[in-house]
Amino acid sequence: MSNVGAAERGAETRRLATKVVHEVGAGARTATSLHAVLRDASLEPRDNAFVTELAHGTVRMQRACDMFIDKHTQRSPDAEVRALLRIGVYQLVFLGTPPHAAVSATVAAARPKVRGFVNAILRRVAEEVAAGGDWPTIGDELSYPDWLIDAFIADLGEDDAIDALAAMNNAEQPEARTDGYVQGGSSRAVVAEVAARAGELVLDLCAAPGGKTTGIAGQGAFTAGLERAPVRIEQLATTCSRFGNDNAVAVLGDAIQAPFREGIADRVLLDAPCSGWGALGRRSDARWRVKPADASRLARTQQSMLASAAHLVKPGGLLVYSVCTTSIIETTAVADQFTASNDLFTTEGLVDTDFWREYGTGGLVLPQDHGTDGMAVFRWRRAHPESA
Repeated sequence: MSNVGAAERGAETRRLATKVVHEVGAGARTATSLHAVLRDASLEPRDNAFVTELAHGTVRMQRACDMFIDKHTQRSPDAEVRALLRIGVYQLVFLGTPPHAAVSATVAAARPKVRGFVNAILRRVAEEVAAGGDWPTIGDELSYPDWLIDAFIADLGEDDAIDALAAMNNAEQPEARTDGYVQGGSSRAVVAEVAARAGELVLDLCAAPGGKTTGIAGQGAFTAGLERAPVRIEQLATTCSRFGNDNAVAVLGDAIQAPFREGIADRVLLDAPCSGWGALGRRSDARWRVKPADASRLARTQQSMLASAAHLVKPGGLLVYSVCTTSIIETTAVADQFTASNDLFTTEGLVDTDFWREYGTGGLVLPQDHGTDGMAVFRWRRAHPESA
């Protein structure tokens, strides 16, 4: 779009972002839709970045955007028009785009027959934003489902819950490791808790895309990353090849029935599938996909995986459990159940007590603590036979 005028470029970026928001409303994932849209558009880097911000931000803040839209419409617009209006409102309310620029570019992206309607609604919203005012509910302001806000408050207390939810409205900007792999801060902290040593064998049981696997390999240990999905095992294998420093391999298998003999590993990491409540900022559509029953369902899987993982740890070895969620049922409840039912394992203190909050027998980091995803981690040491 290098030879396209500024006005046309502005309309096109809004049009592309609207396509993503519309597709997400129909069930697509933001990242998947955005990748396809940008791949076919051949935009300049700054326009790519703007479409990305518009799409992720609008999906993340869609409840807040809808509050403004619904206040100024007598009947609900169709899904495509609503997606475009959300794009316009997001610019006005959250990006601070000058009203004339946000309104004109968004109207230009609309179908001709709805441009008058879009223009009228966005101008009313711009006037309301300029006048200021309070949000009617915390759910409208932070843009989460009410049930999820209630669940966070029940698990964390009101102050920490609201701070965590607010922090996740700004996604973490992860940094590259020294080997070039881009990895979030809380994931790096989990690798540090594995604390592998050169010459050890470490198993990473739910390993794709491979950041933790290769991070552990970077500590000098030979690391086998396990994944059961064929598509994800390809991703894991690619990561191991590029960043594993000849110390990481990808293995196809199920964590509950891992293809390794009992007591083989010096250290085992189970970064288990979870509800992802701590990563709602990075996954912009996740807050609209999670369901109240997810945590309980996943906790049962986590308990089964953890019990299986324990069999792979050699006497004197370390078992590490982590999840990128803040729900009690998937964190301390799972850890306490494991500790109570496994006499061979005793809880082990954390390596980095400055990064983690004390949380039951393990640690918790909330998004507001260090600007990372939320994460919980627990460690156990398997007893030697003579001490069992």
